[in-house]
Amino acid sequence: SGKGKSTLVHIIYGLRKDYDGSVQVSGKDIQAFSPDDWAERRQRHFSVVFQDLRLFSGLTALENILLKSGLTGETQEEEVRKMAAELGVIDVLENSSETLSYGQRQRVAIIRALCQPFDFLLLDEPFSHLDDENIRRACQLIQEKCTRQQAGLVLTSFGQRYFFEYDVEMEL
Repeated sequence: SGKGKSTLVHIIYGLRKDYDGSVQVSGKDIQAFSPDDWAERRQRHFSVVFQDLRLFSGLTALENILLKSGLTGETQEEEVRKMAAELGVIDVLENSSETLSYGQRQRVAIIRALCQPFDFLLLDEPFSHLDDENIRRACQLIQEKCTRQQAGLVLTSFGQRYFFEYDVEMEL
């Protein structure tokens, strides 16, 4: 806690500009990105699971997921339902997101993040309320999607390695 893990994700995703140094994407300093640049990058190049999940409380779990996939047309409802079944939340898709347990919300947020094209998937403490079996299932689904899209993965954690193979591991 307090090491800057969430700050790192927020900087990469373009939500924070209060840092020293530079961050470059495709050779361009992200501080120079316009709001339109960021909108395009967030729809096509970066996907994120925030630590606080950021689900819309007035929407069902399915509506939260389809809202994201509807912006890009990347994922059809049938695939959403398949992912929900794999992560054990198929039976709560029609429930309001505010009635779900935190672990169910985390799995919904993971599915939502996987429903768009991305070059990098940013995961900020995405498994804190999941047991080992649900973490393993989520990691497998995430790894499959990243491999299929030839995408990188940025994961913050309190030191847990989870079920991924890493090319680079940083300790803050």
